[in-house]
Amino acid sequence: MTESTSLLKEIVAGHFLPGPAEEIGLAVSGGGDSMALMHLMAEVAAEGGLRLRVATVDHGLRPEATEEAARVGDAAAGLSLPHEVLRWDGAADETGNLQDRARRARYDLLADWARRHGMRQIALGHTSDDQAETFLMRLARAPGADGLSGMAARRRMGAVTLVRPLLEVSRNCLRIYLKSRGLTWVEDPSNQDDRFDRVRARRALEVLRPLGLTVQTLSETAKNMASVRNALGWYAFTEAQRLARIQGGDLVIERSGFRVLQPEIARRLLSQALIWISGSDYPPRRRALAMAQEAVRSGTGMTLHGCQISVTPHELRITREYAAVKDLSVPADGVWDGRWRLSGPWGDRFGAAGAEIRPLGAEGLRLCSEWRASGLPYRSLLGYPSVWMGGDLVAAPHAGFGDGWRADLLRGEDALHTGLLAQ
Repeated sequence: MTESTSLLKEIVAGHFLPGPAEEIGLAVSGGGDSMALMHLMAEVAAEGGLRLRVATVDHGLRPEATEEAARVGDAAAGLSLPHEVLRWDGAADETGNLQDRARRARYDLLADWARRHGMRQIALGHTSDDQAETFLMRLARAPGADGLSGMAARRRMGAVTLVRPLLEVSRNCLRIYLKSRGLTWVEDPSNQDDRFDRVRARRALEVLRPLGLTVQTLSETAKNMASVRNALGWYAFTEAQRLARIQGGDLVIERSGFRVLQPEIARRLLSQALIWISGSDYPPRRRALAMAQEAVRSGTGMTLHGCQISVTPHELRITREYAAVKDLSVPADGVWDGRWRLSGPWGDRFGAAGAEIRPLGAEGLRLCSEWRASGLPYRSLLGYPSVWMGGDLVAAPHAGFGDGWRADLLRGEDALHTGLLAQ
């Protein structure tokens, strides 16, 4: 074993060991970075008691993808690792940015795959080169500290954590490792297609190198900005504990305290509130958040990110926007809007079969004569969960309708505060 290989193994192992003897997912496309990841992880797993499972996402964008996935399967089999191909069928949809939709679909497919197999972590093969390219791409959008922080070495995505153990390793270093082992990989032709931002960023790095703007300096800058982001997140976390409270499923923030926060801290608190209530994996755009901050300052409020921001003289309240959930319906034993689970007694008149959870809406709220006792505003209650059997309202726990029923948040105060630290 060469010294460089030993160091690579130490870097990779440091992200997972010491730790429980669990199964970890590997996202492997067949390219050099992910193939190196798979072989390094196999060596680490053999020594550390980990189990591995491999997935390849076929986006349906290139005819060669099927053959490439099969090659990954063969390589995984050679390491005695189970392999699965995850196929995306959204390529035919021509709306929006195809590359962005494909990226989001890839993560969704991988997260679903991990959940099916009970895995908590997925390892990705991003390198320091990817980090530098991401930094340049984001720099063009005039971002703040979050955007310039680049990709995180660990990022929660629901119940699954994405891990990037090679984020401080160069692409060239991984190619040397592969060649030393006699291992092959696939070169994606899209990596030479100048229509894509990442390819143009890669070419720009070659031009910038004489100025000292190298992969190493840009990835180090991204790491420094991540430290800034973490510090800002800590201040936002402490202010949330001081100023914010949860009422039902709403977040209520003391207005006087919010108004004197530093703008960046206020932005982070507002952004996390919108993520927590909407269940989105991504925050609103900075420009949209700036408009929301101005709306709060002026006392007008607004809708954003599927949420309603309301302002009174003493507080601002963020609740789920009824329009965002008005058509959302799940079986009574399901999770509604990604955040609510309802439970209660089923009497002689109603049984669980055929019952649905829907938003309460104005029609349901008219049937709840005691709703004012909840202390929740009318507009908030419109978007709260309720149980229906056909056209009959069975229960609306937050509006005081239906004895013995309760609605529980799956992501409570801890999720709200943790999200601030993870921004």
